[in-house]
This record gives sequence, structure tokens and C-alpha cells, in this order.
Amino acid sequence: MKIFSKKKETEYGSLISDIEKTKIAIESAYSNFENVSDPDLIDCYIYELKAMQQRYKFLLKQVKELDKKQTEINNQINCQ
Repeated sequence: MKIFSKKKETEYGSLISDIEKTKIAIESAYSNFENVSDPDLIDCYIYELKAMQQRYKFLLKQVKELDKKQTEINNQINCQ
């Protein structure tokens, strides 16, 4: 059982919300990329996709780190 403090719950929920928004932005960028023919817009959506993918990776890393910290705290509580 995970025990989250209110602050951690808020942080975790915020990260999950940001991940969902980023997934939607990635889907939107893919859709826009598939529907344009202007070379400048193609480049624009390629850069947008790369940026959103990097943001997605960053957010996943943040969630994993938060989860790891919380697991360590829970293990310490259970050992006491």
C-alpha cells in the first residue's frame, strides 16, 4: 500500500495531468503533420513533435523518481 502525503499526491496528480495533456499534444502534432503539404509547416510539426516527445520523456522520468522516493519512504515506515 502506498502512503502519499497531500503534497506528493498533488505533485503526482499534476504530473499525470501534464502527461495526459502532452499525449494529446503529440497526437495533435501527428495529425497536423499528416495533413500539411507546405515544407515550412512540415518542419514546424517535426520540431513540435520532437519537443513534445522530449517533454513526455521528462514527465515520465519525474513520475518514476517520485514513485521511487515514495517507495523508499514507505519501506522505511514499514521497517519501523
